[in-house]
Amino acid sequence: MPLAEDQLLWKRAFDRVAAQVEERYRLPVIISDVLDPNTGDFNGVEIRLDHDLDLDLALFVLAHLFGHTAQWASDARAAELGSRYATSPPPAEEMEEVRLYERDASRIALTLFHEAGVSGLDGWLSDWAAADWAYLEHFYRTGARGDFRRFFREGTPPMTPLAIPSFRPGRWLSRYSF
Repeated sequence: MPLAEDQLLWKRAFDRVAAQVEERYRLPVIISDVLDPNTGDFNGVEIRLDHDLDLDLALFVLAHLFGHTAQWASDARAAELGSRYATSPPPAEEMEEVRLYERDASRIALTLFHEAGVSGLDGWLSDWAAADWAYLEHFYRTGARGDFRRFFREGTPPMTPLAIPSFRPGRWLSRYSF
């Protein structure tokens, strides 16, 4: 059965980004079960995506987790922020630093899209980056987890690409599932 046109768009974009991550950056992309309620996880040598994700969401999660992988492998402070506040809220004085850390992971993801030849999705990626932060802010305020898709809004301010830092894959402990 052929894919619908919109599904074909997501599949092509996902395949290009996954190939870029695997071939240029030597990070396998693995589709598997990921510990609920997480949509993906990373450990420095691979990126895992939950098998239940729709293609568009899998694309965002892959690119965003690649951004975090690059951050963690090149910046000890980013790794500290990401691991320390994965399951608990940051203190008020660090909230802006955590927001910038999250935003920059998506800005790196935007550069990855461009490297992989994925165009026309900059606004979409910006919208999902904003949804991801809105979800995290809600989680930090309330402690409630849930489906971060409910925070999605179109038309958020566009992000600018951020250069992918030079890094070498290296294993660290996963935040959640493997």
